[in-house]
Amino acid sequence: MLMHRRALNGAALHGGLLALSLPIPALAQPAGSFEAFLAGIRREARQAGISETTVSRALSGIRPNERVLELDRRQPEFTITWQQYRDGRLSFTRIEAGRRAYADQRNLLRQVEARTRVSAKIIMGIWGLETNYGGFTGNFNVIEALATLAWEGRRAAFFKNELMAALRILDGGHVSVERMRGSYAGAMGQPQFMPSSFERFALDFDGDGRKDIWGSTADALGSIGHYLARNGWREGEGWGYEVVLPAGFNTGMAEPSRPRGAGEWPAVAEWARMGVRRADGGPLQGSQAGLIIPANQAGGAMQAFLALPNFHAIRRYNPSNYYALTVGMLGDRVTA
Repeated sequence: MLMHRRALNGAALHGGLLALSLPIPALAQPAGSFEAFLAGIRREARQAGISETTVSRALSGIRPNERVLELDRRQPEFTITWQQYRDGRLSFTRIEAGRRAYADQRNLLRQVEARTRVSAKIIMGIWGLETNYGGFTGNFNVIEALATLAWEGRRAAFFKNELMAALRILDGGHVSVERMRGSYAGAMGQPQFMPSSFERFALDFDGDGRKDIWGSTADALGSIGHYLARNGWREGEGWGYEVVLPAGFNTGMAEPSRPRGAGEWPAVAEWARMGVRRADGGPLQGSQAGLIIPANQAGGAMQAFLALPNFHAIRRYNPSNYYALTVGMLGDRVTA
């Protein structure tokens, strides 16, 4: 979302390559004590209108979390292939769990589609890839994690803003301090929203007065749909599809790791003229499309895709071609 992020499962995404990480020695401690830092946060929060009760409950008993710092300081050591990334996330277990979740939530997803105009396929793909359909949303105390990162100083301004947003969420009564759990970097709930993204995109879809993206599946899926709708999702269009390139095709026509705007993409008819065909044998769809060839592919047949404009909306959730392709493929498979 988003610095949503963050890294998936303790890894950092860079331009479509997933860089696995190993810990490096801890950096020097920041200037000033953690207690002094929290005192300043207390003052700012109260000046911003956050209640004393909320501030006291949220900040009492927290301390610098060394595990948070360790995960934040990891540096890329090596990359995995597209096939390793794809196959690790499109497992039989995840797909079957997704099919069960889709069957259970089909009526809810119809309601989310009607309200947000976003395809249930993509909502399922993001839900499944982010938290395994709500099965794992992170075990870190979000306030403690954000306070640790804001105090540590490497990205102090960003994490301080997120900490203040998290305090406002608590003050709004959407979740208790005990239930505000998430990733080491503060991504929360079933959609893995950062607090600032929660404030912009979370929905009270079930109408109970709270935006509970932790415990309410309706709020979680509605919020994912709302995020995509606000970030350019086009109703009635897909994300893209796998294609087969003709022999001798100029792969230099593929998009870079940060794809160009959809308005700069060739017409789909032009790809057809060059001999590009759908892998499933169907007709090419859409008006304009960009060619995505995942980087760092292992030996064997090269996999390629034509991305439609909605691909950009998925990348607003997480700016990785690997991620966006896998979300699309997972959503297609669990809703088939």
